[in-house]
Amino acid sequence: TNYFLDPPLLNELMRIPLMCVSGVYGQYGLGVTYSDSYICALKDSSVTMSCSYTYPPAYWILNVFWTKTLAIDNLEPPDLSDDPEYSQRVYYCGDVQWYSNLRLSHLALKDSHMYYCKITTNVAHGNWIGYPGVSLTVTDLQVESPERVTEGDSVRLTCKSSCDLTDSATFIWYRNSQPLTRETVENELTLCSVRREDAGRYSCALHGHTYISPAVYLNVTYPPVIPVIFISPSGEIVQGDSVTLNCSSDSNPPAEISWFKGRMFVGSGRIYSISKISSDHSGIYKCKSRNEQGEEISAVTLNIMYPPKSVLLSISPSTKIVEGDSVTLSCSSDSNPPAEISWFKGGTFVGSGRIYSISNISSDHSGEYKCKSRNKHGERNSDAVTLNIMCELMIVQ
Repeated sequence: TNYFLDPPLLNELMRIPLMCVSGVYGQYGLGVTYSDSYICALKDSSVTMSCSYTYPPAYWILNVFWTKTLAIDNLEPPDLSDDPEYSQRVYYCGDVQWYSNLRLSHLALKDSHMYYCKITTNVAHGNWIGYPGVSLTVTDLQVESPERVTEGDSVRLTCKSSCDLTDSATFIWYRNSQPLTRETVENELTLCSVRREDAGRYSCALHGHTYISPAVYLNVTYPPVIPVIFISPSGEIVQGDSVTLNCSSDSNPPAEISWFKGRMFVGSGRIYSISKISSDHSGIYKCKSRNEQGEEISAVTLNIMYPPKSVLLSISPSTKIVEGDSVTLSCSSDSNPPAEISWFKGGTFVGSGRIYSISNISSDHSGEYKCKSRNKHGERNSDAVTLNIMCELMIVQ
């Protein structure tokens, strides 16, 4: 862009030791032209600003430098290369008689500023600054994405800058610091039918640049998977043991866990514990995993081992028994595993099995009977019963 001053205004400016001018200025030919008036550059990158200048034939250039400060109170503006903030980041190149390039590296956000080309000539009052200069905006990158998405939805992530980058850019996307395979000239990343595996920390960068944006977490929500129930101890469970049921179900957000025995609610939380377990705890236990996306249920059976209990002996017929009758003794026993049943008359073993039968009973069978119920966890006797055999009365004529 060229800027022009009328000769009277130029004469007025020539009375000031330092003038800010840009372009070609009538017959005096004093001017500065910048290749770019505005530059948007990425943090940590490098940028080149260029100025060219024109001047009358009687002039020659003694020195050219770049500054970010206009003349104040007729003081010489500071050379950018002498500024500690720009130490080892400023490089000048070009043909001093015609143009000057400023190479500024390792850009920081605070480098956003106006930059001017300052020319010193052999003519008194022939020093000037090219105005309005180059406006530099340094931007970082920020990823914009929804805070939460549901599995199966489509999601769009945007790599945003605070200004439109001057140089054409190819965007690179990262998940959990690992580059994704795709590159795009667009600043958007679209995930169609997002999966739970797509959750993670996303960041973006530009191809050829070292700067990577801060990461943003993409939270993918999904319903519980079918729960898995672990039983501890994993082997045989015996009455008196302590038992822990552990329900594991992947979900996001984390699911609420509820426990049921049959249809009865018995507890909540990932772990359900039973101390001093008994036969009453045997049964089907269900774990329900539930979040806002849905629910799933799994079930296991607790089979508690215990010694015989409630050993009962019964007699049939239950009325008076007469010689010649048939009599059946039955022994019932609650145990797990099922018990072996043994029969005794007095202290003598007389048989085994749940039923003990006597046909054509006689007075010799009179006596005290009991059954013993036994498994590997223990044994128990029934209460004794007495068989009292009645003699049949015979009338002789």
